[in-house]
Amino acid sequence: MAVGGKDRKDRDARAERERARLYQARRQFHDGQARRRTRDNLIAGVAGGILVLGLVAAQTAYFVAGPGMPEPTPTSTPTPTGTTPAPSGTPEPTTSPAPETTPVPTP
Repeated sequence: MAVGGKDRKDRDARAERERARLYQARRQFHDGQARRRTRDNLIAGVAGGILVLGLVAAQTAYFVAGPGMPEPTPTSTPTPTGTTPAPSGTPEPTTSPAPETTPVPTP
């Protein structure tokens, strides 16, 4: 007697279907993971870019309009040539009284 003619074909077909189902499930899982990684990388890139732009804007505002702004220094204005006033003589020295000396007591 021949054993396993139809039963063996049914088992082989069932095992093949199970392998195909598992393969398809793994493929879907892998594809889903790849899409998720791509999406996460895009979100991280956008968030990082916004963070960098915010930091640059905050630093610029601090140094342009905030407490980091340098103090303005006065600038000299050039005098026009030809209109300088002539010196009006030599100033005379003023006399001041001589300072008084106080005696130092001797012990």
